[in-house]
Amino acid sequence: MDYFIIVVTTAAGLYFHWWLFRRIRQWSDRDLALSLADGNEHKRQYMLEQLARARAQGVRRKELPAWLEQAAEQYPRGDA
Repeated sequence: MDYFIIVVTTAAGLYFHWWLFRRIRQWSDRDLALSLADGNEHKRQYMLEQLARARAQGVRRKELPAWLEQAAEQYPRGDA
């Protein structure tokens, strides 16, 4: 019974660590996208859409900052 408790506790701890790691990465990616919006509400929505698009296209995390910066530069200037 002791081994069962150890295995369950270890598995739960590893899962929680993995889950927390993933959430922190999502939050930092979202913060990066929002920081490129320069406080413009329309551009904020645009950047969140671009972040979702980058995830759907499978953009690697290493390439994400440059990809988002390029997307921010393509934002239509008329709405800014």
